[in-house]
Amino acid sequence: MMQSKNSVYAMMAVAILFVASLFTGCAPPETADIPTFCENYRTHVETLSADEFEGRAPATPGGEKAKEYIKGEYQRIGLKPAVGDSYFQAVPLVEITGYDFSDLKVTGDDTEMAFAYLDDMVIGTTRLQDYSALDESELVFAGYGVVAPEYGWDDYDGIDVEGKTVVLLVNDPGFVLGDPDLFGGRAMTYYGRWTYKFEEAARQGAAGALIIHQTEPASYGWDVVRNSWSGTQYGIGEDTGEPKLEVEGWIQKDVARQLFEAAGMDMEEELARAVSPDFEAFSMGLSASAEFNNEFQYSECHNVIGYIEGTEYPDETIVYMAHWDHLGMVETEEGVDIYNGAVDNATGVGAILSIAERFMALDEQPRRSIVFLAVTAEESGLLGSSFYAENPVFPLETTVGGINIDALNVYGPTWDVSVVGYGNSEMEEYIKAYAEEQGRYVVPEPTPEAGYFYRSDHISLARQGVPMIYAQGGSDFVGRDEEYAEMVAEDMAGRYHAPTDVIHELWVWEGMHQDMWMFYGVGKDLANSDHWPNWYEGNEFRQLRDESADKRRR
Repeated sequence: MMQSKNSVYAMMAVAILFVASLFTGCAPPETADIPTFCENYRTHVETLSADEFEGRAPATPGGEKAKEYIKGEYQRIGLKPAVGDSYFQAVPLVEITGYDFSDLKVTGDDTEMAFAYLDDMVIGTTRLQDYSALDESELVFAGYGVVAPEYGWDDYDGIDVEGKTVVLLVNDPGFVLGDPDLFGGRAMTYYGRWTYKFEEAARQGAAGALIIHQTEPASYGWDVVRNSWSGTQYGIGEDTGEPKLEVEGWIQKDVARQLFEAAGMDMEEELARAVSPDFEAFSMGLSASAEFNNEFQYSECHNVIGYIEGTEYPDETIVYMAHWDHLGMVETEEGVDIYNGAVDNATGVGAILSIAERFMALDEQPRRSIVFLAVTAEESGLLGSSFYAENPVFPLETTVGGINIDALNVYGPTWDVSVVGYGNSEMEEYIKAYAEEQGRYVVPEPTPEAGYFYRSDHISLARQGVPMIYAQGGSDFVGRDEEYAEMVAEDMAGRYHAPTDVIHELWVWEGMHQDMWMFYGVGKDLANSDHWPNWYEGNEFRQLRDESADKRRR
């Protein structure tokens, strides 16, 4: 099952409140000192977020307009088509709607329990099949469900879970122990994401996986799980060859407590044991059964890709990416609400178009190639970027690095730059350098334990080893005070994924231009250098990057 990224607005709002108390009184450059990055930028954002684009949902008339607009701008700017003579990479999509969900029935010696769909548990599948079921599948508690050789950690060591259902903990052991040398300490690693846990359980041959929901390590409450996992879900509409679970889902913590009690165990004691690398998975002496039906609706959408060919090393690429889709339209009793998605993510698409235009205006083209990747279906679960990562138009082993632009700060220039996933890769050294040129400073995101680094499109390429950076103008606003920062936080939170995400009177365009200069500088530097950025030592994607180095040849 797919869940769209958690609120970028929420993350930014937290950052604003966090930094508001840290104003130093230093005087950053005046707003008027920030030059316009591209005269066409405002037109891009206004056009893509206009009502006539109907919220840019994939495979809708509004989405088609968005794709054609981006294609037309690529042509006007002079970018080369990346897919043969086309700018479009077809992305097969499928809507999966489960129905007729049974209870989750758990049986054992003198034990028979039933847990209700939505209230106690949520389940589904990403397999493209009409019927899904667990039939008295043996339950195995596998701790965090992590296999991480770089940390000497293997929760599946010594146990066969073929055809069984694993019960797992959310996040990773570093969150509990707070040891910065273990996983990411309090900062979530990819091993802590529910997506990883289901992927690894499938690789281990499990039939099912159930994650125990806990609000603090998940960073969201049960209502988020319930709402995100019920109703129509989205996936890639073709067999990728990757193993998938028959049934995957979540259970309430109180449900898990009942399972451990039925197994004759104390749940808190078992959870405490799971944070040790010596933990050994075990059968709970219980079996689970559940069933439901699925129906499918297939469609095709597109990533829009253009590029500038490098003059010396055309096979080496730098990627700028932004998602062009948003939530479309919703009928209400009062009429139709259009989810215009001005910030999320007309600002990002306008940025990559503007950056492309500035590169094309250079007297000398860059030594390496630069790819402009506008992806679809981000709001449906990062599907467009995931499809590109599995079917890259430009080889990932020769992709130097990438910059993801998802929701620019529209409230004015800032003194700070917030790096999401701070401490992951050498890409942030480039951000620091260009932030400092602007008289700014870099700060980590304030809540790394929430795992925002794993909830936007860049993670699709990162998971294949490509160093990616996801940064945003921060919260220390030029010439503003704490009261303004608090107002901004409230305004952002109210507009996120709402029909009110439109261009409005609070927008200060100079802040967006400030960030585009920074992103442009990073890409220009990389495109004219011989450097291959890497993940920092200990990062979960470092090994993949090191392996790709063996495939690169000049």
